[in-house]
Amino acid sequence: MSNRWLGSADVPRGNDYDARFTALEQTGQDVHGEAHFVTALGVSSVLDAGCGTGRVAIELARRGLDVVGVDLDAAMLAVARRKAPHLPWYEGDLATLELAMPDTPLQRRLFDAIVLAGNVMIFLAPGSEATVVTNLARHLAPGGASGRRVSAPPRWPYPGALRHLHSAGRLSPGRALGDLGSPPWEPRSDYAVSVHRRLT
Repeated sequence: MSNRWLGSADVPRGNDYDARFTALEQTGQDVHGEAHFVTALGVSSVLDAGCGTGRVAIELARRGLDVVGVDLDAAMLAVARRKAPHLPWYEGDLATLELAMPDTPLQRRLFDAIVLAGNVMIFLAPGSEATVVTNLARHLAPGGASGRRVSAPPRWPYPGALRHLHSAGRLSPGRALGDLGSPPWEPRSDYAVSVHRRLT
């Protein structure tokens, strides 16, 4: 199985990817919608899964949250590390990721929330979606929240697919929104946003 992101030659990476959001921010556009959304959950620790160049993780850390970023793309992580060298960034596959507590290596690290922003789910290796959700759920504290924002929903059979995936990861079905803070998702929505709780 190949990762769709790494296998795509026409997607901007590293500095080019980061420059797109910098340009949007310079025009006055708010590029921190996901950070607003996660902060409103009232959590204190967050795993930014598929963190890219660190846009969401860096903003969450600026707001005082304990954040860890993980991505498979070394070029994206290089930008994140340059922008925020004080934050922990890990290169790894979300399907096999295993994060340990810093002082207790034999204990898995748990987070209050895990966020998958943008197109993380869409760019996963085909067929690995349930494995990724299940593995990430293992890093979620009981009752913790897993949130994702997916664009281009016609490529993602939503929300039925999420019910199946989150059942595998022992997560609540969640609620599908059309975008951050917007009405419920429908087939014509530009985005699909959902929050799922780990079942105890």
